[in-house]
Amino acid sequence: MDEANRMKRLPRYLFSIIDDLKKEARDRGVDIIDLGMGNPDQPTPGHIVDELCERARDPENHGYSRSIDSVECSLREAIAKWYGAKFGVHLDPDSEVLPLIGSKEGIAHISLAFLNSDDIALVPNPAYPVHFNGVLIAGGILHNLPINEENHFLPDLDSIPLDILERAKMMFLSYPNNPTTAVATKGFFNKAVSFAKKHRIMLIHDLAYSDIVFDGYEAPSILQIDGSREIAVEFHTLSKSYNMAGWRIGFAVGNAGILKSLAKTKGYIDFGLFKPIQYAAIRALTGPQGCVRKQVETYKKRRDFMVDALANIGWNVPMPRATFYLWARIPDKYSALTSMEFVSLLIREVGVVLAPGTGFGEYGEGFVRFALVEGEDRLAEAVERIKTILEMEV
Repeated sequence: MDEANRMKRLPRYLFSIIDDLKKEARDRGVDIIDLGMGNPDQPTPGHIVDELCERARDPENHGYSRSIDSVECSLREAIAKWYGAKFGVHLDPDSEVLPLIGSKEGIAHISLAFLNSDDIALVPNPAYPVHFNGVLIAGGILHNLPINEENHFLPDLDSIPLDILERAKMMFLSYPNNPTTAVATKGFFNKAVSFAKKHRIMLIHDLAYSDIVFDGYEAPSILQIDGSREIAVEFHTLSKSYNMAGWRIGFAVGNAGILKSLAKTKGYIDFGLFKPIQYAAIRALTGPQGCVRKQVETYKKRRDFMVDALANIGWNVPMPRATFYLWARIPDKYSALTSMEFVSLLIREVGVVLAPGTGFGEYGEGFVRFALVEGEDRLAEAVERIKTILEMEV
């Protein structure tokens, strides 16, 4: 049985490779400190879990969920209210809000909804993998926009060739950025919106880390930009802000026509969210937000600790203003290795798992990503183990 050619275009999924390396190390008795996947380590806040449990006991909530059901109507209203309070943007809950089975699902499906085989998608590289993998699965044409330290990890829109722009149908952005931790200003979004409108390009913004910000920085929404709703949609998730990664709930907001086509595509593939999870999401968005602030403070402490600790062993890493990641160049001593080779060395020798930069695209080569999803004691242990690698004779 030969799989579809479009699937053969996909690289092997990053974390599948890492999982194999971890299993090999564990089979040898190695204690693994996993800073590879952005999987929040803290529990979902109790009031959200309580809401899920209460609603799950009601058999009325055990059937299929439809968009016309009262719970989904209430969820869309809660999303619109949360969005208005956070960003000052009014949304029509009925046409400009779409709940998703996690934002990753929606991002993949939007390429499927819109890309023909001769359509181009503009995707910054490195990027969260579903941004480019969704394009490949849909059979579209991928055009990478290199982002790097020199351009502050922002795409140079003016450098895109005209022949590419003539065939481009959508462009992906994501700030605060995973994996690079870069942030963007409203000034950049103003330019991106004007650019997309001029060239008649759909603008897709992934705002998964809107709450995970530090040092007074506030992450803007692209929908705060005048005219953005003519061409833009924005994706959010509850995974990071509320530690609900395994619950699979997110949402998209923005242009009503784009969301209508996305909903149509989803309607042929999935069948709605489990109702108790929708009730829990409503509780998360409308309930006390102190849990989010507490979570951000935890990540800030881990960020501060880890950047200082790595500097003390000779590995200087930039201080991020957002996300719970560190994006670091491979130490000079190991610069001859690829990012995957360096990560493999760490796992094999000391049981510390990082994510290789090439897992996020070819322009991630030379970098690794730390996910700060362990407590400070384990982070300290990870640094001590990494120190042994940096001191190792090669």
